[in-house]
Amino acid sequence: MATLHQHDVLIIGTGAAGLSLALHLPAHLRIALICKGQLNEGSTYWAQGGMAAVLHTRDTVNSHVEDTLAAGAGLCHREAVEFTVNNSRRCVEWLVSQGVDFDLREDQHSIEQREFHLTMEGGHSHRRIIHAADRTGRAISEVLTEKAMAADNIQLFPRRVAVDLVVSQGRCQGAYILDRDNERVELFQARAVVLATGGASKAYLYTSNPDGASGDGIAMAWRAGCRVANLEFNQFHPTCLYHPEAKSFLITEAIRGEGGRLLLPDGSRFMQRFDERAELAPRDIVARAIDHEMKRLGADCVFLDISHKPREFLESHFPTITERCAELGIDIAAEPIPVVPAAHYTCGGVVVDTRGRTDLPGLYAIGETSCTGLHGANRMASNSLLECIVYAESAARDIAGSLPGVPAPALARPWDESKVTDSDEDVVISHNWDELRRFMWDYVGIVRTNKRLQRAVHRVELLQAEIAEYYGNYKVSNDLLELRNLAMVAELMIRCAISRRESRGLHYTLDYPGLAPEAVDTILTPGNSTLQAEPHPKPA
Repeated sequence: MATLHQHDVLIIGTGAAGLSLALHLPAHLRIALICKGQLNEGSTYWAQGGMAAVLHTRDTVNSHVEDTLAAGAGLCHREAVEFTVNNSRRCVEWLVSQGVDFDLREDQHSIEQREFHLTMEGGHSHRRIIHAADRTGRAISEVLTEKAMAADNIQLFPRRVAVDLVVSQGRCQGAYILDRDNERVELFQARAVVLATGGASKAYLYTSNPDGASGDGIAMAWRAGCRVANLEFNQFHPTCLYHPEAKSFLITEAIRGEGGRLLLPDGSRFMQRFDERAELAPRDIVARAIDHEMKRLGADCVFLDISHKPREFLESHFPTITERCAELGIDIAAEPIPVVPAAHYTCGGVVVDTRGRTDLPGLYAIGETSCTGLHGANRMASNSLLECIVYAESAARDIAGSLPGVPAPALARPWDESKVTDSDEDVVISHNWDELRRFMWDYVGIVRTNKRLQRAVHRVELLQAEIAEYYGNYKVSNDLLELRNLAMVAELMIRCAISRRESRGLHYTLDYPGLAPEAVDTILTPGNSTLQAEPHPKPA
């Protein structure tokens, strides 16, 4: 008999978004938190730079809003931007109240004074990045995880991966979840379901993301009938450590905010030729400049130099980077760091409103899984953690207010695997995974063309057919589910890219190098869509 779990709220994902939402919900609600691996393994934990917020007396909400709109290249939704920024200070205060220990100014000794050390990052006109050294995500993740584990109404389920959502009577009423340890699919039922599964950067060969970033929530929402938007905008972080022994290690943007200089192999600077802001230009500009110079020179990487700063400064402000580079024989106080661009953030996602509601009643999406309209065509640095906290609080408020009128879910059918067998050909999964990530990198990368995109869509259609045949005949596994979801989201990314006949923000195509007269979201609608939620607002 399949295991049945019943809760009031089911949250899939335990990063900043999922944990914050669980902690904001009333204590009388029974909450299930699904974690794909062990706790503190997701993207939040590895976020180095920090969280943008209006905290300094010389900074203003309007300035942060305008900076975000500029970085988003005309596609940001002003309503979403203003909503997020207006709530930034309160979200910082909430994190501090939970116990997150952000860095204070060197002349401050009491956290009650709230004189935080703020740093600068690309696209921002003020120092507004609050941080905990270069381990901000870790500091947030550990504190929120500890709080969730201590809460009587929150039950955590590690090493489980979602298979698909349960939809009945026009509502999302739960999900099928694979227990990775006993390889059995369990049924989780709830009156509200929240997707907080992160992005889909593992669709690319090179990425700064941990292994779990396989687009699970986006793919499940699409299959359940929800619209997705702007998935052509994949942010490539300009500076991922280039070393054969370094997997997915990010070199934070704060290095450039503190004066780091990008250099060619001959030691010369080049960013000033691409943008007057040089190293502090938005990430899409910096990533394209690096990609251009590497291809022009046939270079394996470029270099990021912060060695003009004192060793004591680097060790105190960037301890993680200093230590990791030292382990690999790189002394960042004496020599430049080899770096390359890598897939970093999925700016598009499941269409939601300011309460995190999707098109399907009972289903919410928050964090990188969602498309709120905040990021537009290019996410501005350090706005993502802020979005997680702001929309987690907003969604929690909506769930708490709506649940009293929602009946208990009707009992769904347990997972049926009576007609499938164990696979003896797992090599097919690894081969298809490798093929997918390589053609996405080659054809749907930093610079695109119509021909490359058409090749990509042809390849992904063949791959989808193979995966569907495999999925229908063999028992599900973590690797098969991730491959299935990544292929689905990769197809959506490609179709969004084909639809955008211009170059805007992170989407740059040689066939349409200019801007279209009007900024319009790319919205894809599945055949089973019911469009129950409010329509997505137009860009600002």
